[in-house]
Amino acid sequence: MSDDIRRNMALFPMGIVMKLTDLTARQIRYYEQHGLIHPARTEGNQRLFSFNDVDRLLEIKALIEQGLNIAGIKQVISMKGEPAERTEITSQSEQARKELSDKELHQLLKQQLLHSGRMVDSSLIRGELSRFFH
Repeated sequence: MSDDIRRNMALFPMGIVMKLTDLTARQIRYYEQHGLIHPARTEGNQRLFSFNDVDRLLEIKALIEQGLNIAGIKQVISMKGEPAERTEITSQSEQARKELSDKELHQLLKQQLLHSGRMVDSSLIRGELSRFFH
């Protein structure tokens, strides 16, 4: 499976994303309303987030801490040329999500971030996620 497909797999429910990003459910829904993220939805309408969604939320959080508002964040993201990808639920990702426990999802996220170099490149993200990797 390619890295692009793996990073866009819908795996994480709202509760885990809230722990990873230290954002509230209301904040995450607000960013979704403004088109900054596009999590997938299960048949029961539950949001499922990908690695890319978590990265985007951490980026949004960092920009807000720097004093940007939503309009400014939209401009920064558009200048980077990184449109928010819509996370899709495939039969493969749905099966993988059902088979993984929260602990296994945490380990998968840790490995993905370490191997992608994201934790090496950004001290902010490393600091934000350090509390997650006890």
